[in-house]
Amino acid sequence: MRPLRLLWVMPYLPWPTTSGGKLRQYHLLRCLAARGHRITLLVQSKVPLDRQAREQLEPLLERLVVLERRPLKSVRTLMAALLSPVPLLASVNGHAPAFARALDRLLAEPWDVVQLEHSYMYEPCRAPLRRHQRDFIVSEHNVESTLAEVTYSRLPAVLRPLAGLDRGRYQRWERQVLSAARKVIALTGEDAKVFAPYSRQPVAVVVNGTDTAAFADVVPDPGQRRVLFIGNFEYAPNIDAVEWMLDVIMPALWKHSPDVRLCLCGHALPTQWAGRWTDPRIEWRGFVPRLQGVQAQSSVFLAALRDGGGSKLKVLEAMAAGLPLVATPQAVSGLAVQPGVHYAGGAQADALVAALRQLLEDPAQAHALGEAGRDYVRQHHDWSRSADQLEAVYAELTCA
Repeated sequence: MRPLRLLWVMPYLPWPTTSGGKLRQYHLLRCLAARGHRITLLVQSKVPLDRQAREQLEPLLERLVVLERRPLKSVRTLMAALLSPVPLLASVNGHAPAFARALDRLLAEPWDVVQLEHSYMYEPCRAPLRRHQRDFIVSEHNVESTLAEVTYSRLPAVLRPLAGLDRGRYQRWERQVLSAARKVIALTGEDAKVFAPYSRQPVAVVVNGTDTAAFADVVPDPGQRRVLFIGNFEYAPNIDAVEWMLDVIMPALWKHSPDVRLCLCGHALPTQWAGRWTDPRIEWRGFVPRLQGVQAQSSVFLAALRDGGGSKLKVLEAMAAGLPLVATPQAVSGLAVQPGVHYAGGAQADALVAALRQLLEDPAQAHALGEAGRDYVRQHHDWSRSADQLEAVYAELTCA
């Protein structure tokens, strides 16, 4: 398609790629820039723009505009979270006059597409968009109203009643934002069905992807007998998954296979966990910039997720690397994969333990499962395919 002028609005810098959302945004920007689109990125970030992020992002963009978000623990943020009619995430990112003024100036320019990442980014954008009578797209990464209970379940008991309040606020917010958008983008067909009643047009699906070429040469090592998990530990479902692994799944596995190790990688890995779980067979790696090395030193990937939405980039990257996948149904939600063909496991701990034992003791089966997963990701989840889907949304809007 012809090159477009795109204005993307985000609530975080997409570099470093420490979360699934950041990874998605970075690679879509990379693909669209390579296709000639002229992109301005307006970011409200909780961290300042550093040299490394600037060097990674500016070559992809026509302009990069970054404003710092006020601290989460500021009095204004806390008061807004308690008293605002909008949900917590929207109030944290909202009430931002400087950001609204920056967007107002940008909206005075001609744009082919204005795209907001996440519905909670709409609050500081609402007035400028209305003032300029500007159509916009919302790309929604999760059904956020369903994640409130997961997040609030980790708070002190006295604060947990806020979960119900905030879920109600977010359900109303979703309806308001998605009905105001010209087009809504979901990451999975399941999420698209949830959003459909609120959207003015059929909800588009732009799948999560992975850089399949970057993982093509990884060869997992069954001899290592290492179980791997990677995740962003600012995300409550990942914390729940690891706690379940360490409390239930791995102790049950160690009864039969005491030599197996568990390797945990990811951004914001809680330092207190090493004191809570002291077994020397647990490896606390933290954030790993390049995953290929640790993937090649592992035998199987365990995704014991019980909550969360969207499709899981950590799962796609593991499959792209040929790692045999043991997973819950929740971990492969949004993916057209079949148990026994592309992954093994189940919803309960005993099914996950049985699958781990089987794959660790049968390298040939593990290899076949890993290669089937790799083939599936190559065919359906390369970032170039995701960029094709996003361009199709742009074409529909710009040709209407």
